[in-house]
Amino acid sequence: MTVGGKNDIDGLKEIGKIVALTISEMKRQTRVGMTTKELDDIGGRFLKNYGAVSAPKATYNFPGNTCISVNHEIAHGIPGDRKIKAGDLINIDVSAELGGYFADAGHSFQVPLYTPSLTQLCQHTHNTMMKVISSLRHGVKLNEIGRIIQSEARKSGYKVIMNLCSHGIGRSLHETPNDILPFYNKDDKRVLKEGMVITIEPFLTTGAEYAVESPDGWTLCVPDNSFCAQHEHTIIITRDRPIITTVA
Repeated sequence: MTVGGKNDIDGLKEIGKIVALTISEMKRQTRVGMTTKELDDIGGRFLKNYGAVSAPKATYNFPGNTCISVNHEIAHGIPGDRKIKAGDLINIDVSAELGGYFADAGHSFQVPLYTPSLTQLCQHTHNTMMKVISSLRHGVKLNEIGRIIQSEARKSGYKVIMNLCSHGIGRSLHETPNDILPFYNKDDKRVLKEGMVITIEPFLTTGAEYAVESPDGWTLCVPDNSFCAQHEHTIIITRDRPIITTVA
């Protein structure tokens, strides 16, 4: 969507804050031995308490309130009976709707005991996301997003998942601009405009460059034993620094 005024900004900020708080609460309550379904139930109750609706459940009939991916899973992990173990790499992705406005955010973190290599992967992915966001404003070419993601990944020896993209959002979960690629495409002539609402979500890995779909029809995994981290914010493009809506 393109923001039309203060009411749109306020609505996007409201649902963005709820999404951010949901992720924070789920991370706070993550414990060794609990199932991913139990963790998802925490997120579902939290959203309900704020009057928000799970966007993947409402839009795509996803079998969970949130997406929870573990270790070699990358995205769209279905909450279930899997028990969380010490050292697991967890990704929580929450998208929700309130009052006709949508927000989408993700966060990767490791359950203690910490492994320096995974801690570094998560931190570098977050730093990459923030570097992209700080570089965007009205008039910047959209392919700058992929250029920065690819460049930052290479600096630390990581790979980029090439077939998972950022996207437009706002009045629905996925809108134009579609296919905001995580790598530089010189042929993409699109330009960011003031008021545009998009996600920024780099997926950096220790090996794989493509996600593959698992037999459940939802979960995306690496085809090898590498690990992947994702961080995501929803932002509004302005003539200065973007507005990040998914902050508490």
